[in-house]
Amino acid sequence: MQIRLSGPLERDNIVNGYGLRTILWTQGCHKHCPGCQNPETWSFDAGMLVDVDEVKAVLRWYKGQTGITFCGGEPFEQPEACLEISHWCREELGWDVWSFTGYTYEQIQEIGGAKWEFLKSLDALIDGPFILAERDLTLKFRGSRNQRLLHLEYGTGEILRRE
Repeated sequence: MQIRLSGPLERDNIVNGYGLRTILWTQGCHKHCPGCQNPETWSFDAGMLVDVDEVKAVLRWYKGQTGITFCGGEPFEQPEACLEISHWCREELGWDVWSFTGYTYEQIQEIGGAKWEFLKSLDALIDGPFILAERDLTLKFRGSRNQRLLHLEYGTGEILRRE
């Protein structure tokens, strides 16, 4: 299985979730939110196509990390590959798993399928599109007031709490 990344994995990140995190930047997004901080990740043809096993091999060498965060682009446009990496990080490395998405939790639940399966593998989800008119730099881990930080029950996707 392959995944399209916008660039190399980023380690030792402290702004995209709690703890010391590795960030996986996916490539491709249909949302095109005005004011997006990563418009270079929109194209589905850009970036680099990488084998998921290569991603795992790199992640295995990252010491001191407490989790992985899927950013984009839109991770939920590649749910199968993200799910495989998510499960592996939890089982092999003991990391917690977060993801950003322009979808809302409710939209993912309604769509179901692989997107819902990926969501159920997460510990936290930052959901909703970035809305420039609601931009708020005081929010932790979010760019606009409409976005939510949802802590999820692993395996069920049930919302445990909102932050």
